[in-house]
Parts: sequence; C-alpha cells; structure tokens
Amino acid sequence: MTDQSDKPDKSSWTSAAAMAGAAIGSAALAAALLYASRRKERADKSARMAKPDQAPETD
Repeated sequence: MTDQSDKPDKSSWTSAAAMAGAAIGSAALAAALLYASRRKERADKSARMAKPDQAPETD
C-alpha cells in the first residue's frame, strides 16, 4: 500500500504557487501597460507643444 497523504498536500501547494504566480504576472503586466501609456502621453504632449520658428530674443 502507498501512503496517499502526500498527494493532496502537494497539489494544494502547487495550486497555491500557481495562483501566486498568476497574480504576480498579472500585476507585472498591468504595471508595464501603465508605464507604456504614460510614456506615450508624455511623448504626445511634448510633440504637441510647438516651438516657435523665431523665438523672441531676451536680454
């Protein structure tokens, strides 16, 4: 006879690890998307701010 007490314990540990991995992966993906969208907004904003052809001279 084999002792089957190890199987449920191992499967609960692996499922918990899989859930933790999925949560970390989801958080990393969300952070990457937020970072990319912020960079795009900043680039668009700086592109919209047109520089004058003839800047007024100041003394």
